[in-house]
Order: sequence, then C-alpha cells, then structure tokens
Amino acid sequence: MTAPPTPSGISERSVALAAASLGAGAAFSRWWRLVGGVLMTLALGTLYAWSVFVAPLESEFGWKRSQTSAVFTLAAVVFAAALFVGGRLQDRFGPFWIALAGSLLFTLSFFLFSLTSSLHGLYFIYGVLGGIGTGFGYGVVVPVMAKWFPDRTGLAIGLALAGFGSGSAVFGTFANLVLFPRFGWRNSCLILGGIFLVMTMTGAFLLKNPVESRPAVNDVRPFSVGTGARQFAPGEVLRMPTFYLLWLGFGLGSTAGLMVISQLIPFANNQGVSSAALATLGLVVGAGGNVSGRVLSGWLSDLLGRLNTLRVVLAMSAIAMPALYWAGAHLTALYVLIFAVYFGYGAQASVIPATVADFWGARYAGSNYGSIFTAWGFAGILGPTIGGVLFDRYKNYGAAFYAAAGLAAVALICVLAARKPRAQRV
Repeated sequence: MTAPPTPSGISERSVALAAASLGAGAAFSRWWRLVGGVLMTLALGTLYAWSVFVAPLESEFGWKRSQTSAVFTLAAVVFAAALFVGGRLQDRFGPFWIALAGSLLFTLSFFLFSLTSSLHGLYFIYGVLGGIGTGFGYGVVVPVMAKWFPDRTGLAIGLALAGFGSGSAVFGTFANLVLFPRFGWRNSCLILGGIFLVMTMTGAFLLKNPVESRPAVNDVRPFSVGTGARQFAPGEVLRMPTFYLLWLGFGLGSTAGLMVISQLIPFANNQGVSSAALATLGLVVGAGGNVSGRVLSGWLSDLLGRLNTLRVVLAMSAIAMPALYWAGAHLTALYVLIFAVYFGYGAQASVIPATVADFWGARYAGSNYGSIFTAWGFAGILGPTIGGVLFDRYKNYGAAFYAAAGLAAVALICVLAARKPRAQRV
C-alpha cells in the first residue's frame, strides 16, 4: 500500500527513504547550498534600501522626490522581468552561470552608482543593471533549494529568502549610520559594492544543482531532480486554471501589502505619529515581521500544507490592514499591526515558490516560479500607486487600507479555489 502524502505533498515513505539515504557528507553539502542562498539574497535585498540614498542624491543634485522614486519603481519592474528570464535560463543552463551573471551585474551597479551624475544614467545603473542582477541572482535560489530539500522545501526556501527580507534593514542601517557619516555616499557605494561582490560570488559558487539521478518509480531519493513525481513543463502549467488562481492570489495579496507598506511614513504623519519614531523602530519591526513571515510560514507550510498556510496568512492580512488604520496614534497597537502586515507580505513571498515546486515539480521550478512572480511586478506598480491616488481623493488613508483589505480578501478567495494537480507518476 502506498503511504499517504504529507501536507506538503511528499509521501511519508519518500521522506523516510530520503533521510535514510542521506550520508553525513551529503547532509553537510546541502546545508552549504542554503548558506549560499542566504548570502545571495542578503546582498540582493539591499535593492530595497534605496530610500537611504534618496536624501543625499536630492541634496547634491536637487532632484525631485518623484524622480528619485521612479528609480526604485523601475528597479522593481526590471527585477520581476529578469527573474522570469533568469528562471528559464537557469532551468536550461544550470544555476551557476546565471547566479554569476547576477552577481557581477548587481555589484557593477553599485560601482557605477558611485560615479553617477545624471538622473537618466541612474535609471540605467540602479534601475536596469541593478534590477537585472537582482532578478538573475534571486531567481536561482528557489529552484536550487527545492532540489536539495525535497523533504523540507518550505523551511529551506523560507530561510534562504529571509535574507532578502532583512538585507535592506542590515545594509541600509549600516550605510546610513556608519558609512555615510564617515565616507560620504559615493565611497559608501564602493565599499558596499566590494562587500556584495564577495557575498554574491560566494553564493554563486555554492548554488549548484544536485547530481541528477533516476530512481525507481516508488523511490524518491534526496537531491534528485528526476523524481518519480511528474515534472510539469512551463507550457503545461500555463494551461492550468490553478496557475492563474495562484497568480491572482499572489498578485492581489502583494498589491495589498505594498499598498500599506509604501504609505506607512505618510500615514504616521497623518495620524500625528512622529515619522522619525516610526522610521526607526518601525523599520526594525517591519523587517522582523518580513523575515519571520518568510521563515515561520515556510516551516508551517511543510506541516499544514501550502494552500492552507496561504489561506491563513491572507485572512490575517485582510484583518490587520484596516485594524492598522483604526489603531491611529496608539504606538503599541501600531507596531503590532505593522509586524502583522509585514509578516503576511513576507509569508506570501516564501510559500508561493514552495507551492510552485510542490505542484509542478523542481525540474522546471525556475521557469514556473518566474512566470508566477510576474504578478509581483504588477503589484510593485499598482500597490503604491493605488494608495497614493486614494489618499489624494479622500484626504485620509482609510480608503487605501480598506481597499487593501478587500484585495487581500479577493486573494483569499482565489487561493481557496486553487487545487493541487493530481499526483502523476512517470
């Protein structure tokens, strides 16, 4: 009799076989892949620290806030597009060369950033080069983790992507408090570029696929790309209703999260809360929620199932977003709810890639995850834009936060309707 599957979709017998066949050297080896993933995402997550460069740039060049904000918007859009392309390339050529290209482009963007004197040049350097480097490097991490950790996919992906959630807090704070006062923003970019070169190059050399094996039909070995489970090609996945339900769920849930997150500082000012207080402690609380959301939800999804975890997270987000508006100037409640909003946002970023690997296999995880990640690219534009437009119309953030809750609720409905494809054996 076939053993029943675990919530994550791997049979108990397969997990037992995987654990039994893990030698000490192999077990040690796969944890080094996780180290490589964390190093890569921790450096790349600095893309989100753009706000620390805004004041020095505006002070030196007199650029407007709308102009400097467009740099990050462009970087986010290019990041999503590059992840789609990089995912397909790494499925074809392997992760090393794509991760290496991402490392070099991302590092080059910081070196060139230190020399910038033109706004249009900055769009290309930070928005295009930095965005492509981030997408290529980030797009390698998820499929490599899925192939090395078939028994702990959610936890491994969550831990690896936690670096992306904390990179801006770590290096943004380091740059703002340590580097800028001593070296200025230009030399700080050179120092950061040197640090990122070491981190991402090390990550690129560690992020390798396991040696492909061809196990028997009823035997799933660890580190095997060619498992007995069906490996769905991108063309097959795009013909499945579940893909579009997950795409909408991820896109709408991320739009809701980004709508709230992008408006936190002006929302605090509108409520009479010191923006300085929210910017300091709020940054730490938000980063903590983002990181813990990625790690804890990944671990929970291994136990409770991917879709069940996504449903809980989206329901929590739909409640936390309007509650954040109700909290007003009550700092304790404000920080708790900021943590909850960031937790929900980070959890989606972690559970969605694990869901892709579970539903459609690890072999084409780069391509399939790249396709579904395009939803985040749209969210990166829609979330902040909708939040700003609603505030301009109603002169308060109530409409924006209620709209975010509505989007999270629709995302929940999409995930409730999604179903895992029937398990098929090769």
